[in-house]
Amino acid sequence: MGGPGGPGGPTGPARGPQRLFVGGEWVEPDGGHHEVIDPATEDVVGLAPEASRAQVWQAAAAAREAFGTWSRTTPQERAAVLDRTADLLQRDFASHTELARAETGATTATARGMQVAVAVARFRRYARGALEPVETGIPPQINEAGPLGRAAALGAVAVRRPVGVVTCITSYNNPWANPAGKVAPALAMGNTVLVKPAPQDPLSVYRLAAALEEAGAPPGVVNVVSGTSVDVGEAAVDSPDVDMVSFTGSTAIGQRIGEVCGRGMKRQLMELGGKGAAIVFADADLDAAAAGIGTTFSFYSGQICTAPTRVLVQREVYEPLVERLVRYAGHLKVGDPRDRDTVVGPLISAAHRERVESYVELGRKEGARVVVGGERPGLGKGFYVAPALLVDCAPEMRVVREEIFGPVVVVVPFDGTGGTAGSAGSAGSAGSAEDAAVALADDSDYGLIDYVWSADTARAFRVAARLRAGGVGVNTIGRNMEAPFGGFKRSGVGRDCGSYALHAYSETQAVVWAG
Repeated sequence: MGGPGGPGGPTGPARGPQRLFVGGEWVEPDGGHHEVIDPATEDVVGLAPEASRAQVWQAAAAAREAFGTWSRTTPQERAAVLDRTADLLQRDFASHTELARAETGATTATARGMQVAVAVARFRRYARGALEPVETGIPPQINEAGPLGRAAALGAVAVRRPVGVVTCITSYNNPWANPAGKVAPALAMGNTVLVKPAPQDPLSVYRLAAALEEAGAPPGVVNVVSGTSVDVGEAAVDSPDVDMVSFTGSTAIGQRIGEVCGRGMKRQLMELGGKGAAIVFADADLDAAAAGIGTTFSFYSGQICTAPTRVLVQREVYEPLVERLVRYAGHLKVGDPRDRDTVVGPLISAAHRERVESYVELGRKEGARVVVGGERPGLGKGFYVAPALLVDCAPEMRVVREEIFGPVVVVVPFDGTGGTAGSAGSAGSAGSAEDAAVALADDSDYGLIDYVWSADTARAFRVAARLRAGGVGVNTIGRNMEAPFGGFKRSGVGRDCGSYALHAYSETQAVVWAG
């Protein structure tokens, strides 16, 4: 069979019009194609298919038909498919990296190390995950004779079973790691999947599907549909063949998906927005804190929900930290992501660039000072915004409260020396600095990942225990990929990563017997 973009399979970013992947076949889309644009050059990377609602439902039906057989395969069979997929992704690593860079505007280092390499690692991880035990023994219970039967010792075991057909709706900021983090554990547990990638960069996801097909995933086990129409996403959620929706994206869209899932009592896994608070106490290593916070500028131009975008700094070290952040931003090269020394590439689209710029201007109107960045760097083509630092911010400002999803950091001082200080842009609490910091951090609709920098490890862990966030980084922005990942409040529902993902894509069944 010819590859996803025509005979011969994937060979690089430029190839023929992409086809949908439905029921093991590469099919022409009913709605034609749309252009995928390189954010750095504004050139056309390729043509992505526009599925119709009927085709999306056909894909879900194909997944339903394949579920019975796939769910009954042995863990070893599923592990072998996932392992072979990792091998094939590694084989074509260079080509996949180039496509990822072209579609997303990520630097080559990010496309290689944080996108394609993470996808390979996740398929390896869940090949092992397919072999993890699914049974948990429960102590026997002695029942006296009664209305429910004779006296007996009742044994029980809790067994995790596959949910069924899982719709995976993925985000544009990582079209390799994000789909792999959904598809691999879902398949490992015996589910079948319908993947709906973001319209900005769907071509990488079709490459993933091609690798799974070549690795031996049976027809219908993996299906990929795409499109710019809202109907495509809605059909992927409201199809009666879909049992669960796993979504990564904005809180607003997540809420709409949740409403549809609620009507059908469908399982949900939601990884939504974030406005990560970075609490910096006076005793912190300011250089380390600035380097961690600066990743908002340098990692994928701030288009990441876990970024420490909201800096809450104790007043004693407010100016020294701001100085370090200004220096950090000033040393970052903004430019062509293919250049080895480029650190900050473009935003995903012209529309998103305008959105980020509008927030920088809003910050000025609200009274914040833009001490560095926020302008277009004058590179001619490409959707670039120079890393921006907004200082003297106040908790009520929209730039402090709303997710910007770009290379913009806002700074709010705190002191904890009484009520809210009288001067604009400062905050306090009736208690200690810890009380003030926690109150500011939790004064948010979001609760994905927060960060604490302090030389006092006991205090850092004490503060972490009080934060309403799904994760807390203590003196680091690093993540342990076996740790649970997800959010409190409007940052999401459920947890994945590590073995937690295997639980997320399974239902628990109780089996009870009389001994």
